[in-house]
Amino acid sequence: QVQLVESGGGLVQAGGSLRLSCAASGGTLSASVMGWFRRAPGKEREFVARIAWTGGGTYYAGSVKGRFTISRDYAKNTMYLEMNNLKPEDTAVYYCGRQDRGSWSYWGQGTQVTVSS
Repeated sequence: QVQLVESGGGLVQAGGSLRLSCAASGGTLSASVMGWFRRAPGKEREFVARIAWTGGGTYYAGSVKGRFTISRDYAKNTMYLEMNNLKPEDTAVYYCGRQDRGSWSYWGQGTQVTVSS
């Protein structure tokens, strides 16, 4: 059974940085796509970034491109999201997800990121 566990959220001032981690277990990660989403209060969940587990190809939402970096440690089965120059509008619960046959099928429990102005 696939399990995803996020960590690394917290409170940071605008302009600061945080690094989120997502530890994956169960299933086979090769050929899969993993990513980060977020849900701000009162808003729909939105895509942030994704990465191909094999090959490492990445894609970002326009709102975070140039500020956030997604990466993975192949040996540790762990995905990361390095967030720099954080803005108050980045405040949200951040979720890691994994695709299964092209659909986002597995989710972590989420980690809160709060950016104060």
